[in-house]
Amino acid sequence: MTTHRTAPILVIGNGPAAHQILDRLRHFGCEDPVTVLGAEDTPAYHRALLTSALDGSLPVEAMELPPPPGDTTILTGVCAVRIDRLRRRVHTADGDVFPYARLILATGATPLLPDLPGLRTPDGSPAAGVAVLRTLADCARLTAPAVVAARTPVTILGAGSLGVEAAFALALKNRPVTLVHPRPWPMDHLLDAAAGALVRDRLTAAGVELVAGSPATAYTPATEDAPGTLTLADGTALPAHTLLLCTGVLPETGLARTAGLAVRTGIVVDDRMRTDDPLIHALGDCAEHRGNRGGSLASGWAQAEALARHLASGARGVAPARRVLRPRIAGPGLVVLGMPGRAPSDETITLNDPANGRYARLELTGEHITAGVLLGFDRAIATTTELYVHDAPVPRDRLSLLLGRAPRLARAGSEEITPETVVCLCNNVTHQDLTRAWHAGAQGLAELADATRATTGCGGCARQVESLCTSLASGTPATTGS
Repeated sequence: MTTHRTAPILVIGNGPAAHQILDRLRHFGCEDPVTVLGAEDTPAYHRALLTSALDGSLPVEAMELPPPPGDTTILTGVCAVRIDRLRRRVHTADGDVFPYARLILATGATPLLPDLPGLRTPDGSPAAGVAVLRTLADCARLTAPAVVAARTPVTILGAGSLGVEAAFALALKNRPVTLVHPRPWPMDHLLDAAAGALVRDRLTAAGVELVAGSPATAYTPATEDAPGTLTLADGTALPAHTLLLCTGVLPETGLARTAGLAVRTGIVVDDRMRTDDPLIHALGDCAEHRGNRGGSLASGWAQAEALARHLASGARGVAPARRVLRPRIAGPGLVVLGMPGRAPSDETITLNDPANGRYARLELTGEHITAGVLLGFDRAIATTTELYVHDAPVPRDRLSLLLGRAPRLARAGSEEITPETVVCLCNNVTHQDLTRAWHAGAQGLAELADATRATTGCGGCARQVESLCTSLASGTPATTGS
């Protein structure tokens, strides 16, 4: 057993939320040494881009997050198994001990396996033929050369955003894909029937077989001689050579629970992101703040900002996070703002154009967007997303916004940026990446998007990318809105 030196700040987890808290701590002037324990044997990477690795459009190395600034020690392949709150120590699976002065839990979430007969072995692990998509290792198993060459069919259970993305990605690699969903249309928790029908049409055009409207009731595991079988409530029996579960995630709370910390669905935290132990914090997918789970990039970023401010200056308070989802699907883009249809609004604008594969829904309170869906309105996505993210008033001519004719959002104030400044949070694209691509010939918003993937996540960085194009063309110093 090795007992390491006490870390002023010890972080368990090496995902995007952990990476962001490291960046924000240095931004707010905290120079304390930080040690990070990551269970995966890889550098930190952008988990939201896993389906881009699945379809081969993005190399794995492009998903890696930049090295953290300051005095930071990153230990990968280190699995924390116990927190000793009395002695302020974290014990790992290989017997090492890490004392801490302050502990941050960024343990993320784990795939949710539905309560389906046959899906688990007696010890609780997934049965033969069952796969999930949460890590690079999961992605590697699904893209192993042997299964790709054999075009091994994949049955996906769950047509939420991950299931839909995975279906498009695997179909793009010429894998036979069957997508199974208990509700009548895909992404029904975010899309109404009209928008869902358009996504269904896109899936069909991509070669995906969608089996919707009947829940799964049982799974017969695969053997060496035969594929597994997924049985549905209506009696349908679907062969499942590989059954990919895209049925949601649960906050990873095991360490916190065994340490006696308060846990509901997630690890309960206050406005300082503190658990009921004032020396232990939690953020990201594992945390539950004011009854709300994380689960989105925006909420994880807001929590990291709040925790860094608190540790650096004692400030408290978590800024509201505006949820933006940009599923990677074939064809013109889809963006979901907030949770459409969940709360009353003063005004709802709907435009349904199935003949051209377009749909829009914007929910407004006053002159501000509270939720929305844009499918096929690519010229409107960036501006509409900016208006939503920055809670700015929409134009009086709502149609001009949907048609991409509204003026772009101008925000007061700016701050100088450095080459390492991340401009596109969704895809981890830095100012330096964009500058290099511009000098290599990508001298426009669309060209930079193709070259770097900037603006292809939530779209909220489009204004900064456009501003960068202008500044590079004129030779003036670049700034980004504050």
